[in-house]
Amino acid sequence: MPLYEHVFIARQDLSNAQAEGLIEHFGTVLSDNGGKIVDSEYWGVKTMAYKINKNRKGHYSFLKTDAPAPAVQEMERLMRLHDDVMRVMTIKVDEHEEGPSIQMQKKEDRDSRRERR
Repeated sequence: MPLYEHVFIARQDLSNAQAEGLIEHFGTVLSDNGGKIVDSEYWGVKTMAYKINKNRKGHYSFLKTDAPAPAVQEMERLMRLHDDVMRVMTIKVDEHEEGPSIQMQKKEDRDSRRERR
């Protein structure tokens, strides 16, 4: 089955438990349609570059999934209809990277970029 990565932003006035509950909710939607969540990460509340629906901050969540296209389309449709979800981005990938995402790695653990002058 194809591999996908999803990032979605939930409203800032949700609690951490409610935001993590959205991951479980959309995971069940995916599993009901023949897919599965390989890995999920809750990135926490982050400040956005611009306001979305009068919100300056949002709960960021990241999902790695292995699902057929109709299951992903149904999950995205339900995410866009859900009142607590502000934005969704889905990317099809060839393979999932092992370990935590860049967002969850410590600054010292990341690959060093070229030196600044």
